[in-house]
Amino acid sequence: MDATVQVWLGEPGADGARLDLLHRQLRTQLDQVTSLDVRPGDPTPVPDGARGLDPATVSTLAVAVLGSGGLTALLAAVRDWLDRGHDEPRTVRLEIAGDVLELTGAGEEEQHELVDLFLARHETAETQEPQGSP
Repeated sequence: MDATVQVWLGEPGADGARLDLLHRQLRTQLDQVTSLDVRPGDPTPVPDGARGLDPATVSTLAVAVLGSGGLTALLAAVRDWLDRGHDEPRTVRLEIAGDVLELTGAGEEEQHELVDLFLARHETAETQEPQGSP
């Protein structure tokens, strides 16, 4: 799968310095995944209807998912980052072509199911693309 995933992150009550730190931590973690190419995202506000994210407290990354298994690796890295010790609840919102997955601290069975469904939708879309298409 070669696709770009928009990744927004937020933490309630975080100021600019805290968000910058969180942004750098997540980017460092994602940069360690060989099947991802991480770049700063567009400085656009979070889309309407996003739960728990305030445009003033959001950082964005554009993550190019390269090859088979890249999306799975991205989600595993994001969940690992969310699970790491911290006091405030963090939120990460991922979007591929209008399909959105919002994660907060992992551990809930429902979130695992949502991640599996999200992966299945995008892995299925990849296998249904005709050979030779861009």
